[in-house]
Amino acid sequence: MKKLIASIVFCFLGLTQMNAQVTFRPGIRGGLNFSHFTKGDNYYYYDNNGHYVNDERDFNSKTDFYVSFYGELKLSKVYTLQPEIGYSAQGSDFDYIDGNGHHRTETYDISYLSLGVANKFTFGKFNFHVGPTMDFVVSDNFKPDSDVDMAFFLGAGYNFTKNFGIEARIKKGIIPVVDFYEDNRTNVVFQTGVTYTFDVK
Repeated sequence: MKKLIASIVFCFLGLTQMNAQVTFRPGIRGGLNFSHFTKGDNYYYYDNNGHYVNDERDFNSKTDFYVSFYGELKLSKVYTLQPEIGYSAQGSDFDYIDGNGHHRTETYDISYLSLGVANKFTFGKFNFHVGPTMDFVVSDNFKPDSDVDMAFFLGAGYNFTKNFGIEARIKKGIIPVVDFYEDNRTNVVFQTGVTYTFDVK
């Protein structure tokens, strides 16, 4: 009985100590987006002379920005749960050859209100994070196939101080943004930027 009581007390003290280590700090992250729609296949067709033509059409990267606010809920020395809400300007440049043989470029702009949850694992000054986002269209210059995108991201960061750091992420959407010649294209975004976490007393 004494051993049982001692074990219960030990577990209780351990849980108390673990809970005492839980901290919460708000922060902000922002930087550059390098985004494009997935490439897909080239479009082939027969021209007026009956020739089989490879109509090269590419969705290439465009540069824009992102900014978001987060809450850093540190649950252990290694693991942090980090809910995020932000704005992400994305899209793609569309390169193609027109009917006259001239090279053309159009820009597809689409911006999202992004709600995400990062599972962050910290080892010294380095951290690695992974998680999902649910993105809602807030503006665009074309008609997207869907007003919402679900994506997953994987990233890494480095903290110069307990407040300031840098990060890089790759984010991949799974819901088609545009159906181009029966070839669904989804979002791909590479993000690089800075983070700042505030001290809360």
